[in-house]
Amino acid sequence: MKFAVSISMERFSEQTSMREVLCNFRTLAGIADEGGFETLWTSEHHTIECTISPNPFQTLTWLSQCTDRIRLGTSTIVAPYWSPIRLAGEAALCDHLTGGRLELGIARGAYQYEFDRMAGGIPQQQGVAFMKELVPAVQKLWAGDYAHDGEYWKFPLTTSVPKPLQQPHPALWVAARDPGTFDWAVGIGANILSTPLSSPPAEVAVLGEKFRTAVAAHPERPRPRLMMQRRTCVYDHRDDWEKVVHHSVDYGRYFENLMQNIGTVKNGFPEAVPFEAVTNRANYDPRAVRDNLMFGTPDEVIRKLQVYEEAGVDQYCLGLSFNLPFEMQVKTLRLFIDEVMPHFRERGTARAGELAVAGA
Repeated sequence: MKFAVSISMERFSEQTSMREVLCNFRTLAGIADEGGFETLWTSEHHTIECTISPNPFQTLTWLSQCTDRIRLGTSTIVAPYWSPIRLAGEAALCDHLTGGRLELGIARGAYQYEFDRMAGGIPQQQGVAFMKELVPAVQKLWAGDYAHDGEYWKFPLTTSVPKPLQQPHPALWVAARDPGTFDWAVGIGANILSTPLSSPPAEVAVLGEKFRTAVAAHPERPRPRLMMQRRTCVYDHRDDWEKVVHHSVDYGRYFENLMQNIGTVKNGFPEAVPFEAVTNRANYDPRAVRDNLMFGTPDEVIRKLQVYEEAGVDQYCLGLSFNLPFEMQVKTLRLFIDEVMPHFRERGTARAGELAVAGA
């Protein structure tokens, strides 16, 4: 199992300057690159200060100038906000500017608040239909001249300029939770991005089974990869969990505002909605949050990660951006690099040795 990190630029107060946000973001990227993480993922969001990323291709191009090895991924491009021609060209150019390190993740979109401003107010659930039309069109534009006559986009014969540096194109990743999306994504040759959100660890196995079912249904395709993301914080002492859970629960109230469109946003800052307005309040029980999310000491995190490994996860992604103080984000990365990753590296080496012996 490999490891990735998902980070976003975030502000929760006008007292925090963009200069500080940029500096912190770049520092975290540098630590992840030097520490051996496989991929850095960053998202697309608009008009909200808690996730500042109007164009992740710009962000990743900037990060490519201060990192050396880490793959750079969009997690995720929001399908209804893009046209196939624009996405094909911008992604391909980013692939060149990052030296062929781009990983292209795409999703239907999450926040109804954004859909009301970026997608004409269509229900967020309809974004999946845009995604299913967009991705194959981008693939064809990368391959050569292509004309499109679809439900959402129409254009005459044209192609992507430039073509991607990676051939035939950067790895495609699709965000999925329902079986239909798993099946469609695997069928077009895409990898899977998934998350158990705040559900108990049993959900990890459920998502793993959806992945295996989709892979079995498409023997014509090489096995894709499965990435799974959770909010993550690693700390020194077991009794440090309460502070971390407080930040996660607090962030969840901003998340509910944007997902359910039930709160207000003032000058880009969402309000934290009261718990009475939250529909899934059981997910905010402090001890459930501690147990379900990737919070713990290095030993506790290693035990939790084994659930993901057993579910067939190829890449576990540390979700760091949930209003966690910068110093705690840095601490998490350092402890993960120094005390968690070596455990799985040694397991991988031992497993490879066993396979070599068996093959001999």
